[in-house]
Amino acid sequence: MRLSARVDYALRAAAELAATASGPGRGRPVTAEQIARAQEIPPKFLESILLQLRRGGIVHAQRGPEGGYWLARPAEEISLAEVIRVVDGPLAHVRGQRPEQLGYHGPARALQEVWIALRASEREILELVSVADVAAGTLPARVTELAADPRAWI
Repeated sequence: MRLSARVDYALRAAAELAATASGPGRGRPVTAEQIARAQEIPPKFLESILLQLRRGGIVHAQRGPEGGYWLARPAEEISLAEVIRVVDGPLAHVRGQRPEQLGYHGPARALQEVWIALRASEREILELVSVADVAAGTLPARVTELAADPRAWI
């Protein structure tokens, strides 16, 4: 699985907004500059990502001196999968196509099922974990269990 820098930054920005929403000063918009500084994200790149997240219904924005960004819904209701789909599209694709649209023949026919199973596995984890889980550092038991396996790290 490969995640783009755009996805990585979007997830980090969402986690930052989730942490801010539950910490001191909650309820106040957070500027893109504050998010960029806290997460070490290039500010101009972050602006375009936040625009995508706003268009995708993940964040709200307000302009002006009291402006900034905040999550559009409670962080517990926003899965990592949703953020990834807004920023990068479908979770798994092969050469830009969804696995069910591929046409393999002969000995390679089973690859289609492998890609579909891979997508289902990704979806299971990414929909299980919310932005709130990441921000709080309290991941679901299944994720912690998988990450504890030394083979997962190589």
